[in-house]
Amino acid sequence: MPDGREPIAVKVLENIDAIAPSEWDACAGTENPFVRHRFLGALEDSGSVGKESGWLPQHLIIEDEAGQLLGAVPMYLKNHSQGEYVFDWGWADAYERAGGRYYPKLQVSIPFSPVTGPRLLVRPGDIAETIRSALVAGLIEVAKQYGVSSLHVTFAEEPDADFLESSGFLIRHGHQFHWKNAGYETFDDFLGNLSSRKRKNIRKERRKVAESGIRMQTLNGADIKPEHWDEFHRFYVNTYDRKWGYPYLTRDFFAMLSEEMADQVALVRADIDDLAIAGALNFVGADALYGRNWGCAGRYKFLHFEACYYRAIDFAIERGLTTVEAGTQGPHKIQRGYLPQRTYSAHWIRDQGFRDAVADYLDRERRAEAGESDALSELSPFRRTEND
Repeated sequence: MPDGREPIAVKVLENIDAIAPSEWDACAGTENPFVRHRFLGALEDSGSVGKESGWLPQHLIIEDEAGQLLGAVPMYLKNHSQGEYVFDWGWADAYERAGGRYYPKLQVSIPFSPVTGPRLLVRPGDIAETIRSALVAGLIEVAKQYGVSSLHVTFAEEPDADFLESSGFLIRHGHQFHWKNAGYETFDDFLGNLSSRKRKNIRKERRKVAESGIRMQTLNGADIKPEHWDEFHRFYVNTYDRKWGYPYLTRDFFAMLSEEMADQVALVRADIDDLAIAGALNFVGADALYGRNWGCAGRYKFLHFEACYYRAIDFAIERGLTTVEAGTQGPHKIQRGYLPQRTYSAHWIRDQGFRDAVADYLDRERRAEAGESDALSELSPFRRTEND
């Protein structure tokens, strides 16, 4: 803070609406839509997050003596490990077989969103580092007071991960597949950087979708109507039904997106003769497009690639965005221009014996992860010589 005031209050909130959106966003910033008040609030207000889903908000905040918010952490108390995308089921099984109780645990993340972003949200100012330290100390203190086995900070940005590691957290590495914009003005400019074979393959896939009579649209802002959300929610639920999963996001959540942040939504819609057959949901950040959910009414060759990958690249080039994050999994993304990027999570383990075992596992896993990422990078579709 410019006036040098020190934080005096660390609190845990069970509802993000207890904090004014302007105060939360002064700490969260505007670059990443997932940490903003209106996104987290929509999850809670729509019932997507709460007792029913097993994600109980326990947001940590720090205020100064005047009640101004200085720092915040989006946090949840959980009795399962679903909807996180950094899998610790093996840890839970091992700890409970040894006689421990793994759940409940504390989770610092964005529910159902494997998207890297800030996790220690700090208002810029002269004491920002002091607030950051106080947030981490507060997290550990809350974990101890609640008596939980562990505290997990997933998909953290590298600076937050480094800070947490210096505070005694164990660091875990993973990878996702991201597309990078090298100043392309058109999709063909991007294709020109690929090897001849990969370039021809992508053109063939896009052509086959068009020849199937499928019309593609990317809707943004006021162009997204309630009927489009009805369609997409149906695809979303059907996808989880087929995979024996749980569709956490309610129809009300999508309605709130249109009310609160339609300008930060890019909804890809596929139809045949005006009948919707598929959709892909993306969120628009200050410099990145984040691919999130996809659903389809049937099997259409190459449609997934077109809706989720190529249309996202089109949108990023049009908007001048530097990155497209295509979510988790999928080495098949590499040949379509999405290369592996390291992700970070940080873990506090209360039991020292269990912590030592997890630390040993993570040391070996990080080495294996580095090897796998290097091997995947070798599969890059980008040209290495002028003759490619």
